[in-house]
Amino acid sequence: MTGTQEEKWVAAAREGDQGAFEELVRLYEKRVLALTQRMCKNPEDAAETAQEAFFAAWQGLGSFRGDSSFSTWLYRLASNACVDLLRREGKRQAAVSLDDEDLNLDLPASVPSPQEEAERRELREEIEAGLRALPPEYRAVLVLREMQQLRYDEISQVLGLDVGTVKSRISRGRKKLRAFLLERGNFSPPPPSKETGKGGRP
Repeated sequence: MTGTQEEKWVAAAREGDQGAFEELVRLYEKRVLALTQRMCKNPEDAAETAQEAFFAAWQGLGSFRGDSSFSTWLYRLASNACVDLLRREGKRQAAVSLDDEDLNLDLPASVPSPQEEAERRELREEIEAGLRALPPEYRAVLVLREMQQLRYDEISQVLGLDVGTVKSRISRGRKKLRAFLLERGNFSPPPPSKETGKGGRP
């Protein structure tokens, strides 16, 4: 898929071409659903918020000026739908901090043994549970950063936050998630030098 073809679909959809918009839906539906599944508590909510995001995109294409990429704009709609849903459920905010390298949500790509595979699956399930336990504002930035691999500036555009706030929320969300994993016995505390140093990656 080339950027030019996507731009053509976006331009056609802005003019009311439903077929072009359906192509955009097919292009992004799996990624949007993966995002909402990470942020919502259950599959039903994830499917609902993904649908809301695409409906909002169709309704709002006329005002989409292309200041950001279509995918960034779509992620913003999906994230907003999820955060709105979670806020309606009365989720509370939290405040904590952690260096980037103290927690890595990506598991190694090497071929694991059956035991390693079971351990990784267990850890993945614990991470998913930890993400669901986070306040929506922290869950959103972690999902976009760790799962969707967006840069800080892209997350800033998606969530409508300044980059400093994005970095702060990622740091705080990581420490909250790390504390959750420590409580479950699935994460080892870092050595003392990491606790006192400020060597996190930018």
